[in-house]
Amino acid sequence: MSLPDGVRIREIAPRLTFQDHAVPTDVKIELVRRLIDAGVRGFELSSFVRPDLVPGLADAAEVFARVPRVPGLSLGCCVGNARGLARAADAGADTAHFLLSADEEFARANIGRSTADSLRELERMAAYAADKGILLGTYVIFAWGGPTGPARTGEELQPLARRLLDLGVEHWILADSSGYAAPPQIRELVSAALTHVPPGNLTVQIHDGRGMGLAALLPLLELGVHAIDTSLAGSGGHPAMPGAQGGGLCTEDAVQMLELCGVDTGIDLSRLIETANWLTGEIGVPGKGFVRHTGRVPSTARPGDPLAFTW
Repeated sequence: MSLPDGVRIREIAPRLTFQDHAVPTDVKIELVRRLIDAGVRGFELSSFVRPDLVPGLADAAEVFARVPRVPGLSLGCCVGNARGLARAADAGADTAHFLLSADEEFARANIGRSTADSLRELERMAAYAADKGILLGTYVIFAWGGPTGPARTGEELQPLARRLLDLGVEHWILADSSGYAAPPQIRELVSAALTHVPPGNLTVQIHDGRGMGLAALLPLLELGVHAIDTSLAGSGGHPAMPGAQGGGLCTEDAVQMLELCGVDTGIDLSRLIETANWLTGEIGVPGKGFVRHTGRVPSTARPGDPLAFTW
């Protein structure tokens, strides 16, 4: 197994969690500050979308304005149309990713237009982004299938991939939004995408709705994908899909696994665990994941807890 020396974890909880759990802006800024102190440098900070539909992210511009800047920081966001892209550029976002769904039914339900119509909107946005100097990429939501349909193959990605290249959109986030993908499916669809764009242009956003999230990490790294989206405490969801398993792969679990595999993330796991515990208290939900409940794997530098054992 050939693994890289390092990988870049992008934290998406500031968008994915707070679109589902409305909190004061101060809590969002404190979360990002704590994560920066833990070593996180890549964020999906918010979405510039209709505030009446996603009221939890109505303060996107304020969040961008108040986040502390440190060297190496990259602040991204989601956008749904040209107006959202303009707001993102004005707010100082480094990157913006268009919310493109591979699932036709979800596309119509979520943003009221077909995937084909979304691609026409993306084409209009591409010229604006080039003029404003903001990097415009696109999500491919439900890239592996879902939320109700069957799994999607690498071959099914090909027409969409070619259309995106025709539009000049060469930075993609493939999202396993329904958590369909085991390692063979990860390899197949990512390999198909890599026939169109280099590994450096590809981010994979892992969701863990079916418990296979951690298993996706190593095949991604073996394929040369070194940009991974995860969510602190496995948090997140969609405001229009209450109760759905919409959380991202738990950041602290991913960091521990990568650390044990000798892959550097630049993130302090102890501080990350503290922040995950703080976040779950702030939003009032238990959160997912293992390491913050069971404790990290002990090492010579960090011995384990004394044995607690009674019949």
